[in-house]
Amino acid sequence: MSNDWSGRRILVTGGEGFLGSHLVPKLAERGAEPTVVRRREHDLRRAEDCRTLLESTQPDVVVHLAAAVGGIGANRKQPGTFFRDNALMGIHLIEACREAEVAKVVVVGTVCAYPSHPPLPFSESDLWNGHPEPTNAPYGIAKRALLTMLAAYRDEFGLASAYLLPANLYGPRDDFDLETSHVIPALIRKMVEAREAGRDEVVLWGDGSPSREFLHVSDCAEGLCLAIEKLDEPTPVNLGTGVEITIRELAGLIAELTGYEGTITWDIDQPGGQDRRCLDVSRARELLGFESRVTLADGLRETIAWFEKEGRTG
Repeated sequence: MSNDWSGRRILVTGGEGFLGSHLVPKLAERGAEPTVVRRREHDLRRAEDCRTLLESTQPDVVVHLAAAVGGIGANRKQPGTFFRDNALMGIHLIEACREAEVAKVVVVGTVCAYPSHPPLPFSESDLWNGHPEPTNAPYGIAKRALLTMLAAYRDEFGLASAYLLPANLYGPRDDFDLETSHVIPALIRKMVEAREAGRDEVVLWGDGSPSREFLHVSDCAEGLCLAIEKLDEPTPVNLGTGVEITIRELAGLIAELTGYEGTITWDIDQPGGQDRRCLDVSRARELLGFESRVTLADGLRETIAWFEKEGRTG
């Protein structure tokens, strides 16, 4: 794809969601014509809905962000749903793109697709060397399978594609519902509400020792734009900062930034997830020229401010 995006029709599934709400404006700024897929209008788990969608929009590029997602609790409650919905959406959409002769498909995978204990930092070459961490394996395997599909469709049908593996995302407009949220929005909500209610204890799952890497959503959106422009084959590419932080350290930082001064209690009878996550980001630098720009502290301040002003639903 050339640097001139004028008039390019780009279809974004999940465009009304967290990452999509940051990507769509960036596409428009570059001169593209983004179209947002609305869940209430199209059920991507149905093959016919995917075909009808592509026939009506005739996109040059499809960016697949739509997903059934959640934290450890949601994955434990609905492992079958997460596998089924993510696999069906991806399979039907990619096949519809082949039938409609779409020029390029960009799929966002998940760091949960990595094996439970790969060497650190996680290298794309280790993606297949083991089973994902059990608490979110069905979701991770469903997303991993789409990489195989893209590679097979490029080999047999010549479908151009890209496949990105972002670190854990956070930022304004994240999901702050405690039933489905990931770690940063959950921590922010618990500590803000505890501070406001005058509670002196917040209980968190695990022992706080696992580490995670976090990427601001605006940085991820920029990485997606670079992938649309520069990638034509589904070589998996990590998007991240290359910097990890333990959940215990993260909780302390969020407590400081939210003004929560109470006790943090760790419930060690509950799971904490995979021990460590940190990405090798050299391939993104080499192929895309991608570098994250937003520091964790700055991104957390922005996210906390957004939640306190606008994020009180759910």
